[in-house]
Amino acid sequence: MNRSHIPLLAFALVISNVSAANWPAWRGAEGTGVSSEKDFPLQWSVTNGVTNNVKWRVALPERGNSTPIVWGKRIFVTQAMEKDGRRELFCFDRADGKRLWQQGVTFTEKELTHGTNPQCSASPVTDGERVIASYGSAGIYCYDMDGKELWYRDLGKQTHIWGGAASPVIHGDLCLLNFGPGANTFLIALDKRTGKTIWQHDESGGHSGEKKASEQGNQWIGSWTTPVVIKVGGREELVMSWPKRVAGFDLKAGKELWTCAGLNLLVYTSPIHGDGIVVAMGGFGGSDLAVRLGGTGDVTATHRLWQHPRNTQRIGSGVVNGGHAYILNESGVVQCIDIKTGEDKWAAEKPRLTGIGGRSTSWGSMVLAGDRIYVMNKSADTFVLKANPKFELLALNSLNEPTESSPAPSDGEIFLRTYKALWCIGQKK
Repeated sequence: MNRSHIPLLAFALVISNVSAANWPAWRGAEGTGVSSEKDFPLQWSVTNGVTNNVKWRVALPERGNSTPIVWGKRIFVTQAMEKDGRRELFCFDRADGKRLWQQGVTFTEKELTHGTNPQCSASPVTDGERVIASYGSAGIYCYDMDGKELWYRDLGKQTHIWGGAASPVIHGDLCLLNFGPGANTFLIALDKRTGKTIWQHDESGGHSGEKKASEQGNQWIGSWTTPVVIKVGGREELVMSWPKRVAGFDLKAGKELWTCAGLNLLVYTSPIHGDGIVVAMGGFGGSDLAVRLGGTGDVTATHRLWQHPRNTQRIGSGVVNGGHAYILNESGVVQCIDIKTGEDKWAAEKPRLTGIGGRSTSWGSMVLAGDRIYVMNKSADTFVLKANPKFELLALNSLNEPTESSPAPSDGEIFLRTYKALWCIGQKK
């Protein structure tokens, strides 16, 4: 190799490593829940004040469901201050958990939500130059890395009896957001530098849920999906799960490219994908399906590989590895589904992840690192599974604090958010 190329190669490796160490969005850089790293702790604990692989814990002022994001030496967490009517973005130092700054907005108007879903459930997103947080009806705000406000947009009222949770996504020059659910439901692309609207897709069929169930035939409607960008051939598609269907959109113009029917009216999870196949899962005893990418128009008859018309409740999103989709249902039962056939490899044993804490159900989304899957239940019991069609539980790590959040892995450390605190899990050096 020409010696003049060595400094450039070293620089490229440094940039690559820095990028790999970041967890810049709710489900990571690609929106898939997959980390490019492998060396995360397998076990951690707190027993009688003695910690194992716990680097620090810092208290949070109130409860919250959002997942932390990480960029370099900084951690960002959205936080509702319900007593004060504030919606905040906190920035912490990853070395010791010290709070570096906080920014937010006061919003005292009543905004509907479920009792278990405090405001600011959406995670923020960053590209290393700016960090963007969606505060629902209070607007979407963009700050620089030191907390200076760069822009904000009022997108209107977000009204649903169960509140919102979809997180913003940064891809290229765009900030993408599923604004909903509710009567005012749309998918929007903003210029990440200015907040200007680039395109908007209005989705019909939304409902606020404000009417009594008897007045709407017991049909609750909504999508809490955070969209995901997938490369398909020579184009990039924004894939989104809506009530009754999953669809792909042209990323640049927002034009709908294809749609596949088969979901139910309530969708909480984000689409997951692998080997040119998208798996979309409904919630509340709803259906799930798999569809081959690459189609145009209504592809239900031509590209849908399988559909399960009824399943249990799913709120957390799964991961795909080696041709299998892994998902933890709210009940604690975990599944391994062949994405080509829909066969549940664990159907016979129906393994249930039972932790040490008192809340064994789960809203947590999975994280895949190497051949390990990390996922939390509502007691902050973190289960580590082998990503393999043969079920294997590798470890159970309990913090015994209430949570509805998901792990955020970065540079050998795992950041966990509970109702009481932000935790840094990692080997002390």
